[in-house]
Amino acid sequence: MSVALRAALVVAATALATATASAQVATGAASAPAAPSSPAKKALVQRILALQQSEVETFARGVVERPAAQMMRDAGLAIQQQVPLDKREATGRAIEAEVKKYVDESYPLVRERALKIAPSTIGAVLEARMSEDELRTLLAWLDSPTNKKYQQVALDVRNAFAQKLLADMPALLDPKLQALDGRIRVILGVPPANGAAPPPTPAARPASK
Repeated sequence: MSVALRAALVVAATALATATASAQVATGAASAPAAPSSPAKKALVQRILALQQSEVETFARGVVERPAAQMMRDAGLAIQQQVPLDKREATGRAIEAEVKKYVDESYPLVRERALKIAPSTIGAVLEARMSEDELRTLLAWLDSPTNKKYQQVALDVRNAFAQKLLADMPALLDPKLQALDGRIRVILGVPPANGAAPPPTPAARPASK
């Protein structure tokens, strides 16, 4: 997988996890008493939804890219195990092209659907659970320069965090993953990977007398 595609998928997955957590918080608040509706509230909700459109679009992109990321990981393993060395790069590029085609075709459809249902889901919850004063306060925050700057900073923070964590993972996890792979192969009775020596089988304990 290319660095650019991997980074894009990581950012999308992070956004997806963040949005999911927000949805869980909203669900937890659903037991609060419903606030009366009004034309003013409906207008405020529409303005809030307009400001949150980019978040809805990000969530939609994550929905599209998340299964593709898993397929890319599975394909990467298959390439390493089944494709001759001299053909791996070309195979990887061909798979990336197919993934890009899938994303380019699927995202507009999911984005359109997400924006269509946002008023009857996100908007309905906001209208039912928040007062007009609370909606005005929320709108003021979402439309404030501080929040807009925070959104820009948060994206850079997520990217920096994801890239650093991915860079640190091989040293932390590769030895453990290799050991796990060896133990699983022993259990399955299959040969070690790449001719590596199998891990020693634990000695049987003597029978108690």
